[in-house]
Amino acid sequence: MGELEDAVMTRVWQWNRPVTVREVLEDLQQERSIAYTTVMTVMDNLHQKGWVRREAEGRAYRYTAVSTRAAYSAALMNEAWSTSDNPAAALVAFFGMMSAEQREALRDAVRVVQHDDESATETPAEARTEARTEAPTEVSTEVSTEPPTEVSAPPEAEGESAGPPTPPER
Repeated sequence: MGELEDAVMTRVWQWNRPVTVREVLEDLQQERSIAYTTVMTVMDNLHQKGWVRREAEGRAYRYTAVSTRAAYSAALMNEAWSTSDNPAAALVAFFGMMSAEQREALRDAVRVVQHDDESATETPAEARTEARTEAPTEVSTEVSTEPPTEVSAPPEAEGESAGPPTPPER
């Protein structure tokens, strides 16, 4: 995703409400000179990619984020990783760029996913027994401080190819 698409999505998430091209344009123009048609094209592209949905309001559209920033970031990372001719080397290089805090967050995330995988393979009786005997975990699964918007599962969770989450059917 390009820098301008990211700047537009940042505003859509921050405002957490339906936005118009004009609103995004006016905010972007505080930082740079940009044309209305450019912002309109970017927002249309985001709609085509499934990152925002739009509803007509008069002669304009109001755009709303389809997923959270966390789901968006995950899809971008998955897309970049899946394009590598050596995914293991790409991961090693990526982990090498991480700070100690980021590596600890990664370890926490792996623990959460492993716990979820283990829970999914248990029978209901095993899950009830484990829930009574297991101490609560201190791993936080919170990845965003923004209010939630509609969330779609990352594409890989639905068995689809990498890319943005599929917008809900209307």
